[in-house]
Amino acid sequence: MAGKLIVIEGLDGSGKATQAKRLAAALSDQGRKVREISFPNYESDSSALVRMYLAGAFGREPGDVNAYAASSFYAVDRYAGMKQDWGAFYEEGGILIADRYTTSNAVHQCCKLLREDWDRYLDWLFEFEYGKLGLPTPALVIYLRLEIETSQKLMSGRYHGDEKKKDIHESNMEYLYHAHEAADYCADQFGWRTIGCAENGELRSIEDIGADVLEAAGRIL
Repeated sequence: MAGKLIVIEGLDGSGKATQAKRLAAALSDQGRKVREISFPNYESDSSALVRMYLAGAFGREPGDVNAYAASSFYAVDRYAGMKQDWGAFYEEGGILIADRYTTSNAVHQCCKLLREDWDRYLDWLFEFEYGKLGLPTPALVIYLRLEIETSQKLMSGRYHGDEKKKDIHESNMEYLYHAHEAADYCADQFGWRTIGCAENGELRSIEDIGADVLEAAGRIL
């Protein structure tokens, strides 16, 4: 019996990794069989094309690599992970908590396209990854929503103000605004559970956000 896949999605700085770790720990404390996975897997050779792309090897602007080509880079990394690492765990009934997934392709590649082409691309993407490649379909996608301005402040803190450490996505404000719009669209279109990370311009605490994440996960487990 296959397990469950819960995806934590959101723009950079929204706390995906933190909340994925907290959720995995909470579910483990409940006695559940759980593992964390994260994409891209930068420690694997399977992410080589992703690393080249983000470093600007194929062009310094995100749009220099079209949505379909870039999507394939990330999809192959996930496929390799499934075949070599976490696929058996999932098939044996385990719970996977993913920091990013196919949903990140949806968010970050949609914004390279004209709005009228989004639905066509999304149909292709999900059929490619879930259908053709056989990757698991998420039981739940939790979207940590954070405004771009707040996200950028957090990213600057992460890199201690060194803007040169940002990849071609993180350093392009126009791209990030489009990604934010695409994320909101996908969350609404596909029924992702949206959790706001700020109230009245102030960040919510990690604990408060985590309580909402755990509540959402509990509904499908």
